[in-house]
Amino acid sequence: MTPNRGKGIVDVPSNHSVDQTVQRLRGILEAKGVTIFALVDHSGEAEKAGLKMPPTKLLIFGSPKAGTPVMLAAPSIAIDFPLKILIWEDSQGKVWVSYNSLAYLQERHGVPQELMQNIAVVETLAAKAGN
Repeated sequence: MTPNRGKGIVDVPSNHSVDQTVQRLRGILEAKGVTIFALVDHSGEAEKAGLKMPPTKLLIFGSPKAGTPVMLAAPSIAIDFPLKILIWEDSQGKVWVSYNSLAYLQERHGVPQELMQNIAVVETLAAKAGN
């Protein structure tokens, strides 16, 4: 795996392991009262199936108070909600924090500019989790 430049995905390097980055992100979300809907452990499930892959986890989270107005204005964005942050390790052992770019989501779903602030928190969360 390599970072996904130019595909509507933002990749931010993490200074921590996958598990540490996930814990940091969970702590930030919980402190802000954001709902954590699920943690998908892709590498853990692969291991259960007898397959190997580098540590890869997907955190799914959101705030109905912030997300509902966005979905009302641009209903198709519900396919990309709740928000997701992928924490993964590349073949060199470097950990990355990845998420859908705001510009991609806005263009894909026609989200009005005034509602983009409702989902802009994903950028801050990714940066804080990796530092």
